[in-house]
Amino acid sequence: MKNLLALVAPLALVIALTLTGCGASTTPNAAPSTGTEVEVEVPKEEAPAGDSFVDGVLTTSDVTIRVTDSRVIPVGEVGNEYGDVPVLAIWYDITNLGTSDREISPMEFIFSFEAFQDTDPNRENTLDVASLPDDAFLETQTENIKAGGTVANAIAYSLDDTTTPVELVAGRMGDEIGRMTFNLS
Repeated sequence: MKNLLALVAPLALVIALTLTGCGASTTPNAAPSTGTEVEVEVPKEEAPAGDSFVDGVLTTSDVTIRVTDSRVIPVGEVGNEYGDVPVLAIWYDITNLGTSDREISPMEFIFSFEAFQDTDPNRENTLDVASLPDDAFLETQTENIKAGGTVANAIAYSLDDTTTPVELVAGRMGDEIGRMTFNLS
């Protein structure tokens, strides 16, 4: 939770400061007139130099995450016993590079990646995280990784279908570092 707050707090501050300067009226509690549009611009930061996602390996100043395996798990199979749709399961190794004091756990994957499946012609289709696909990590998925340590973990995404490729996009707060395509068929 502390990691999530560390990521969200700077964005909330930028939005709050931007909104503070948006009001046209100096009267406290004045209601906006009908048809008033408020445009909020949140500056887009570039990914830090040196961050990369190439050949299934995300490298940032804090961590290295290496995708080691993936497969589609049908409903009812081991790893998707309780789901109602097939999932894309991804196994990975994560290394705490020890360059910062922040706590890093295998769940860092969730903050570093989003998965998309282009099944809708009108909107981006972000896939939902599904249940843990590998019980071997049930007790360790939230434990802190020591500086210099590497641990394995897995994650799954609920699929809309089992034919449309999935794009795994690395980045934070809308800053794309790179992407990897999983062809499901």
